[in-house]
Amino acid sequence: MSKVISISNHKGGVGKTTSAINIGAGIAQLKKRVLLIDLDPQANLSESLGIVEPESNIYQAITGEQTVRPIEIFKGLELIPATLDLSGAEVELSSEMGREYRLKRVVEALRGSYDFIFIDTPPSLGLLTINAFTASDEVYIPLQAHYLALRGLSKLTEVIDRVKDKLNPQLTIGGVFITLYDSRKVLNRNVVEAIEANFGEKVFNTRIRENISLAEAPTQEMDIYRYSPKSYGEKNYLSLCKEILSKQHKHNKHNKQKH
Repeated sequence: MSKVISISNHKGGVGKTTSAINIGAGIAQLKKRVLLIDLDPQANLSESLGIVEPESNIYQAITGEQTVRPIEIFKGLELIPATLDLSGAEVELSSEMGREYRLKRVVEALRGSYDFIFIDTPPSLGLLTINAFTASDEVYIPLQAHYLALRGLSKLTEVIDRVKDKLNPQLTIGGVFITLYDSRKVLNRNVVEAIEANFGEKVFNTRIRENISLAEAPTQEMDIYRYSPKSYGEKNYLSLCKEILSKQHKHNKHNKQKH
């Protein structure tokens, strides 16, 4: 059964889209079938993988204009891209019945074809993000190892709790991972301690270090594994992907034993 995971933080600049690309591509490299869904009207994820003005996009799928056709990025990794049209979706859908379930319907039809579906959410907590949470099993939160990382986070966890309560009882925070990390900085280490105190075992052990290759890869329309296979960025994201698979494996095993 596939896992649907939203990667979300309404604070910009935390490496959310970079993480969605490199978690998706990394897990595909580890021989899983992965679908990325770009749900951000800025379409940064799509453009970072070289997809501009696609014929089929997520806006058409959630508004019911046409059946979606994922684009193959490489074997094992597919993408449903976004376009700027998506920015109008919140207003267009606001008066529709069942507006929070639009994405869920699209995702449910695709679940059987993939091991993992990752949704890159917009940097806001509006209707599109609520659609992502309603369609997901888990939310992964990227957090910067900076002083203000935990500020405003209570708003995100509040929205997750509200969606869980009203729309999707299965939803959980599946993991938190640290981005833009520099172990030489005492402040970074202190912030990580605060994050661990807040989220406990949900925090992944892997830290994503600051790395110029991660910023350069999208300019070449590539993920980090194809762009700079020996970089820190590649090592860190691959390590995070292995940790995600190990966590999911334990979770599935635990669920089987319960039943």
